[in-house]
Amino acid sequence: MALGLDNTGFSDALVILGAAGIVIPAFARLKVSPVIGFILVGALVGPFGLGRLEADYPWLHNVTISDRAGIEPFAEFGIVLLLFSIGLELSFKRLWSMRADVFGVGAAEMLGSGLVIGLALHLIGQPWPGAIALGLALALSSTALVVPIVGAHSVVGRAAFAMLLFEDLALVPLLFALAALAPGQASNGWALMSLLAGGLLTVAAMFVGGRVLLPRLFAQAARTKSPELFLAAALLVVIVASLATSAVGLSPIVGALLAGLLIAETDYRSEVEVITAPFRGLALGVFLITVGMGLDLPQILENWGALLLAVAGVVTIKALVTFGLLRLRGQRTPVAAETGVLMASPSETTLIVLGVALQAGLIQPSTAGFWQTVTAIGLTITPLLALLGQLSAKLIERGEGGDAPEALIPTEGPGTVIIGFGRVGHMVAEMLQAHGKRFVAVEADIDAVTAARKEGFPVIYGDVARAELVDRLNLGKADALILTMDDPVLTVRLTRRVRGWVPDLTIVARARDVDHAAELYAAGVTDAVPETLESSLQLAEAVLADLGVAIGPVIASIHQKRDELRQEIKLAAGIERTPRLTRTSARRP
Repeated sequence: MALGLDNTGFSDALVILGAAGIVIPAFARLKVSPVIGFILVGALVGPFGLGRLEADYPWLHNVTISDRAGIEPFAEFGIVLLLFSIGLELSFKRLWSMRADVFGVGAAEMLGSGLVIGLALHLIGQPWPGAIALGLALALSSTALVVPIVGAHSVVGRAAFAMLLFEDLALVPLLFALAALAPGQASNGWALMSLLAGGLLTVAAMFVGGRVLLPRLFAQAARTKSPELFLAAALLVVIVASLATSAVGLSPIVGALLAGLLIAETDYRSEVEVITAPFRGLALGVFLITVGMGLDLPQILENWGALLLAVAGVVTIKALVTFGLLRLRGQRTPVAAETGVLMASPSETTLIVLGVALQAGLIQPSTAGFWQTVTAIGLTITPLLALLGQLSAKLIERGEGGDAPEALIPTEGPGTVIIGFGRVGHMVAEMLQAHGKRFVAVEADIDAVTAARKEGFPVIYGDVARAELVDRLNLGKADALILTMDDPVLTVRLTRRVRGWVPDLTIVARARDVDHAAELYAAGVTDAVPETLESSLQLAEAVLADLGVAIGPVIASIHQKRDELRQEIKLAAGIERTPRLTRTSARRP
């Protein structure tokens, strides 16, 4: 059967695709987050915008979304894909290293914010059960908005992501607890234990099965050399994992996150990440449009005073609680301030918790409607809060001695740019200084920046995970870029980005090991120096000489081993030239 514009589903799909085609490039050109654009489009074409006039002007059916419930499953799928992409950027090793932040600061932030908001609501007349439900609901922050805005690799991104991850993991127990608080509800302790046990068994089975099956599945898909089949395999893994966790009562986003983590441990992570990116962006856009459709502008104008006070109260409480906890954790003031403001708005999951609280009889329908509007407004202003957080961080940094990059970069160019000014970056700077070479360094630790400036080194404070900082370093006029950060993922990402922008720039990077060196060469570095490899070879040379082995055979064997590893890196990176692994050897053409 042919589809016409009078078909509701087809018309809504055209509106969504048209919005994506207009919003993304237009807001990118204006250097504004497309998040705001999608929400505004939702408000414009939704039932409280142009949809209100559809009865009088039937032609508006073609440019409005009339079936909000019909597109909500696609919005939920967008959140699932977002959590999947977050899992791809992680690893189990990194997740384990974050456990103190996830279950420490993350738990304290959610419970602390919920307690303070709940207490405030109780003081203005809300009964305790409803106040607790509302406090915990409003304490949640938006993973779907915060992570795309700030990323998961910057200093602020890591702090925010740890808290967001705890909130995602705590969502199902929270919903169950609220249902248990329903008037007349019997104790459900055993049911909760059963849910947790089933969830743990499911996650364990997925972990074991994924480690065995996923490499084989993607290997078969890769052999076909069919991008469509590879995409189908990736989406199949996401859907199966989400269904598995949903079947035992857990959130599907837990399954999506685990699927991403499992694929991140395979050799196919980068390909999966690239091939699923367009779907993630479109699905997230659908979700944001549904958020905008929930904004009833006439009602907002009618109750603007109470709504403004409620939004300001929630944002202020969450920002202060998050800021205080991060400072107690030892985080620097600018990072704590930016993270606190960024995490201050409610979440899309707040709407879910409010619905459960309403069904359980903990809050009245009018109360639920009011706070749903507050949540929609909070989601809308999240990008503005991100900008406000960055501004507050910059103001604090200036007070602590941080300068803008332009203040230390001459008009003729920065010379050599060193990213990371720890022990390695410090040594490189001393050698450049000894040979009269101009350089500028960038470091994210304000204490290291202050110490370096006291020694006379030109060091800029900043986080290179932020694209705008890298853009302001004027790398187009740089002599070379040296990456000494102890963050393998960020080093590869930065190399790939700069190489695409400045194809002829010399890029020398510190590599963790042979595998990391191969990944860096594939990303486009001129030279990668595996620190563990060179230190191991030097240790072997020293011990063999001390054991009485003739120095000639020792040096020959060291060179042979180095050549073997060079060939291994060349093969793994898929490059034509043979990389050099020693800093003292002559440069090869």
